[in-house]
Amino acid sequence: MSREEPGSNGGEALSAGLGERFGKGKLLLGFLVAGVLIYLLVAVAGWERVLDALQGADYRWVWIACASTIVGLALWGKAWQVVLAVLDIEVKLRRIVVTYFAATFANYVTPLGQAGGEPFIAYVLSRDTEASYEDSLASVVTADLLNLLPFFNFAAVGLAYLLLNASMPENAETLAQGLVVLAFGVPAIAYVGWRHRDGVEAFVLRVVGPIADRTDRITVEGVRGRIDRFYQALERIADEPRELLYALVFSYTGWIFFALPLYFSGVALDLPLTLTLVLFIVPASTLAGMTPLPGGLAGVEAALAVLIVGLAPISWSSAVAAAIIYRFASYWIVLLVGGLATLYVIARS
Repeated sequence: MSREEPGSNGGEALSAGLGERFGKGKLLLGFLVAGVLIYLLVAVAGWERVLDALQGADYRWVWIACASTIVGLALWGKAWQVVLAVLDIEVKLRRIVVTYFAATFANYVTPLGQAGGEPFIAYVLSRDTEASYEDSLASVVTADLLNLLPFFNFAAVGLAYLLLNASMPENAETLAQGLVVLAFGVPAIAYVGWRHRDGVEAFVLRVVGPIADRTDRITVEGVRGRIDRFYQALERIADEPRELLYALVFSYTGWIFFALPLYFSGVALDLPLTLTLVLFIVPASTLAGMTPLPGGLAGVEAALAVLIVGLAPISWSSAVAAAIIYRFASYWIVLLVGGLATLYVIARS
């Protein structure tokens, strides 16, 4: 059955979730620490040289980079819509894109938000679209896995080019090894979780059992039913390969638009950053962003600078300037747009 009428509690769910995630000053502390680290990064590169590079940038390309990021995220939202449609959950593109931006904002402003953010996003989606939580979680997990394919494929293309045409600095080798581990590890974990679902269910129930004994809010049977419905939703999605391929088109296109801002940053600063380099640097720097700071702040900037200097004939000051422009276009603009989307989702509830 198709569900076309959206839920009315998505904003309340998002507001409550953000309130819980912002508790105990984690948000302020995270941004404060990140600010200090970025200050040190720029100080090492030389404030005057970095500022001179930024002042000489062609800011038309900076705004093009910002637009590219927004288009990339919107395309990922479209992929989300396609996966939901497989579960007979029809949501207007404008609504799902706004919800996607709000969910991205929630992940970008909280420490380790990207790690394990799927349950929270699924909860907001279920309250905002009247989809069941299990269907929402299945769609979010599926969309995330689809987005990982271009992540690894583009990184592999860039890595292969570098191995054939250039020497790899030590820091880049570490990140490249991390990409290889993830490229094989994530699909392997997903496959094991799919093939051995009974074992996964038994493990979860063993963990939930002691908790259920101490509270009336959780029951073992209730959790068992949710797990069963989650796997049923995944099976329904897997039974529609054509729709998955359709969603994959938007995932790949979204990744291209999400990586292009680094290329546009190089154009803005007149730096020799080729598209092939960008295809490797963006995924590799994303790995370095897995830090307990909001949106990988400082970690991504530092990784970008190290990779750019190591892989291209570019000075430290110019590399830091390129990293700053890229993060402005791919992080701070997303915070602005995502924050507005969050306010809208909360208001419309």
